[in-house]
Amino acid sequence: MSEHQPDPSVETRSPREPGSPCWLDLTTHDIEGAKAFYGELFDWDFHDTGAEYGHYHLVTRGAATVAGLMAAMNPDGTVPDLSEMPTAWSVYLATKNAAATAEAVVAAGGTVLFDPMEVPSLGTMSVAIDPAGSAVGFWEAGPFVGFDLPLEAGTPVWFEDMSIGYAAAQGFYRDVFGWDITPMPGSDEDGSTGSGFRYATNGGEDEATAGLCDASGMLPEGTPGFWRAYIRVLDCDVAATRVTELGGTVLDGPADSPFGRVATIADPAGGTLQIIDTTTVSEG
Repeated sequence: MSEHQPDPSVETRSPREPGSPCWLDLTTHDIEGAKAFYGELFDWDFHDTGAEYGHYHLVTRGAATVAGLMAAMNPDGTVPDLSEMPTAWSVYLATKNAAATAEAVVAAGGTVLFDPMEVPSLGTMSVAIDPAGSAVGFWEAGPFVGFDLPLEAGTPVWFEDMSIGYAAAQGFYRDVFGWDITPMPGSDEDGSTGSGFRYATNGGEDEATAGLCDASGMLPEGTPGFWRAYIRVLDCDVAATRVTELGGTVLDGPADSPFGRVATIADPAGGTLQIIDTTTVSEG
């Protein structure tokens, strides 16, 4: 790889627990546009790993490894159109054995999009579709364990599956990735509250590293579920304004939540993310 390959000996880098998010990357039809947009918005730097790795770009912010960036491409090297492969962010969950996880995916009613593939000198990856239709990657770490989590501005702080099949997704992530499905306080799991809001995490309180949201009534009809990531910003309103200045779109918010001020954004090519300012937390 290039001189910018992450150093596995850096103290801030430690393997994620199995089932926890460990990597995040963007597949885009406009590499240079993505670099310009995210570089300005989050103060990210981009490092081309070279032809050996398909010119995959590592994203850093300061000393922290944040994410990856790659050009949309079919396995045969042809470039797909947007309808075949839209610009999108992907979340990867950690596993100790990618081959065993692939088998578990099928046994739990999911679909493996491609068999686990070794990334030379780094680890092994694959991507699956859960029974509710959300795409999720998984990564067996070698020397490269994934992103850093300093929880600073410009770095990821939360991940969740916006699922259109909440019950099926619960069973899948429990059986395949070992999640301890823990309903969030206030979640209407049995319909007794009438709120219709259902949300669970992979463990309780400080143990949780990802969430599962019942998005069946939130997404437009026919829209598949998807995993999404939250990137911390210092001021959500200022960042949202900057998004539009850079040619992106604010799809929702900014709005207060119990966890901070949040907005949904899209980059100029259509890749969506959440941004969150956790400095002011709503009491509501």
